[in-house]
Amino acid sequence: MINRRKKHRKSYGKRTHFHGAAKKWRGAGNRGGRGMAGTGKRADQKKTAILKLYGNKYFGRYGFKTYNKPEIIFINLSDLQKLVDKTNKTTINLKEFGYNKILGKGNITKKITVEVEMASKKAIEKIEKKGGKVILPISEESGEDSEE
Repeated sequence: MINRRKKHRKSYGKRTHFHGAAKKWRGAGNRGGRGMAGTGKRADQKKTAILKLYGNKYFGRYGFKTYNKPEIIFINLSDLQKLVDKTNKTTINLKEFGYNKILGKGNITKKITVEVEMASKKAIEKIEKKGGKVILPISEESGEDSEE
């Protein structure tokens, strides 16, 4: 049996892959591409319009990409006080209201018990100073240590 190379391999390194002009094999009819095609760095005919619309940040890459980062939706103590006044509750589960962290900006006037995933040290201090309590979930790591 003879091992033959595929025809497609021959076209590697050729700009058009033997299809003639690049526009002929584009698959978008005679319109020069789809969407924002042809707006690259060398597209002088479109560059001025794009810079006007989107500014200098359209070309190139900027910043960092972070994936799988947990979304933190926080509430300050001042806003928590307004929430307590509105609901007239002394025990609040912030997950029901869509928050997962308390920050220490502002003050609290009532003794309350707050159930939340995360809290800053300052927020915990201020709530406990008024006689309240912050209930945080027990992490799995601390649970393993206590068994030994």
